[in-house]
Amino acid sequence: MTKKENPRKFGLLGKNIDYSFSRKYFSDKFLRENLSNHSYVNFDLPTLENFEQILHNEADLCGMNVTIPYKIEVIPFLDQISEEVKSIGAVNTILWDAKGKTVGHNTDHTGFKKALEEQTNALPKKALILGTGGASGAIRYALENLNCEVIFVSRTSKKNNLTYEELTEDLMNSVDLIVNSTPLGTYPDTNQAPKLPYQFLNEQHLLFDLIYNPSETLFMKKGIEMGAQVCNGYQMLVYQAEKSWELWNQ
Repeated sequence: MTKKENPRKFGLLGKNIDYSFSRKYFSDKFLRENLSNHSYVNFDLPTLENFEQILHNEADLCGMNVTIPYKIEVIPFLDQISEEVKSIGAVNTILWDAKGKTVGHNTDHTGFKKALEEQTNALPKKALILGTGGASGAIRYALENLNCEVIFVSRTSKKNNLTYEELTEDLMNSVDLIVNSTPLGTYPDTNQAPKLPYQFLNEQHLLFDLIYNPSETLFMKKGIEMGAQVCNGYQMLVYQAEKSWELWNQ
């Protein structure tokens, strides 16, 4: 049988995902690598009400990526989750094993770690993670594996995190990495940014924004104004996508 007789479909699960990095990335990859039997589609769902049908009835579906807001919500629908997912608490990659069971993985931590290591020669010792959503657990997991102390920051007071109002000058001076895992600043709402005390930033800080559209967010611009190094999330997305591809083809 030829490749064309064995179609392989992949997709992205999310909500309001017309912008979809993943669809363009993989469609371009399939074109570049002459994988004419491969396709990548968006599963843009307002809720997960019909997701189980997609998992079990979608013809030729071989793998999925998962994005906002379903990285946590998707877990109960899966047959198994990896050990990393058990620690992180979020899924961004789904595959089917040899027995046809769905398995949830997380490749965000791999993508983040590789992108971070490209940005700095001195790995961080202490970091702020802004936001506590689906992406934040992968960032924590990656940083803790680099022996970096992590502090979560959120708009509201929760157990084991600070609010933005609690970020003092001394605390800001004690960290060397600040990661924005919130959607604040994503296109089209580009005039938004987390409410950091930006006046306390300096050249010792690296601001890593998981957002990639726009390529330079207001969060990053405010950091540049204070002399900080900045990085967007594009390379992280590339690396997590390639790790997903590796898992789908293992």
